[in-house]
Amino acid sequence: MKLTRSLAVALVASGAAAGAAAQVTLAGIADAAVRHVDNQGRGSVKSLASGGNSTSRLILRGTEDLGGGLSAGFHLEHGILLDSGTQASTTQFWDRRSTVSLASRSLGELRAGRDFVPSYVNWGRYDPFSYVGVASSSNFVAASQTGPIRAAFGTSPNTTVRSSNALQWLSPAGLGGIEGGVMLAAGEGGTAANGQHKVVGGRLGYAQKAFGVSAALTRSENDLTTRGAFKDTALGGSYDFGAARVSLAWRRFDVADTQQTNVLVGAWIPLGASGELKLSWNRADLAGRVGAASVEANDATQLGLGYVHGLSKRTVLYGTLAQVANKGAATFTIAGGPAGLAGGNTSRGVELGVRHVF
Repeated sequence: MKLTRSLAVALVASGAAAGAAAQVTLAGIADAAVRHVDNQGRGSVKSLASGGNSTSRLILRGTEDLGGGLSAGFHLEHGILLDSGTQASTTQFWDRRSTVSLASRSLGELRAGRDFVPSYVNWGRYDPFSYVGVASSSNFVAASQTGPIRAAFGTSPNTTVRSSNALQWLSPAGLGGIEGGVMLAAGEGGTAANGQHKVVGGRLGYAQKAFGVSAALTRSENDLTTRGAFKDTALGGSYDFGAARVSLAWRRFDVADTQQTNVLVGAWIPLGASGELKLSWNRADLAGRVGAASVEANDATQLGLGYVHGLSKRTVLYGTLAQVANKGAATFTIAGGPAGLAGGNTSRGVELGVRHVF
């Protein structure tokens, strides 16, 4: 691990030094928040958390103009736990993204490596809290629950956000508002426990200045999906009224005899020249059976309220409140609280933080 870190530091340093000639950029986000999470019947935990507004990360990227509207590029992105100074993943250094690409202004981009799956791209754009923090819609995308995600992946790395070993095509700009992409990933003979999955996915959307709609499907297979592939379908749209931008999104996880349907309603409301109020309502509805166990009654709702205040183009202060109300045997929680929440109980969270982009 020490050798890996030393090599990474050397790579970043050499890349930054050669920036002007090779068009290499070193960038990132530093984000930390004071967080308090209370789980009903289990007490509370106070902590300093990393990434309440945006995930803390280190980015190394570069492009080369090949002429004739063609370019080559790479993007390496490393997740950081800012509160402890450690890496977000214990098994992957460039855990967030590691891709190389060839792009054409008229034909689009061909990208190879680890990246977001189409369904996550299509869902995350409609979450006012950007899939992070106490009010993140990711609170309802949990392998801790008896449902389709756990049935298809166990507690091993899954494809609800990213896929490794992927090849994808992304559409070019200038198609009259139409955009999308296709992803294929090889399982490489591996297992779910090793985070290796066969993935086929696609995304298609239409967007103008104030209005956008999109749909995506990601299909994953591994050694646990013996009764059929895991399907991740996401639909959504948003409209900007000027005084507020609102979104509505629907996402379903489906494998064998069990399903989970998530619904999201979100809003972004500008306040003055530098403030923004954010609101979201999420619902998770489980259905079907996992083995002999019915999950029909295991549902949950989440309310989120947040405010972001810009101090500059690079720095913001933010505060967020959230509550998760479970039903049946559901135990969805806000990240960072005490373990052992009983089914049907409530999880509440609050955080205050600062985010700096460099």
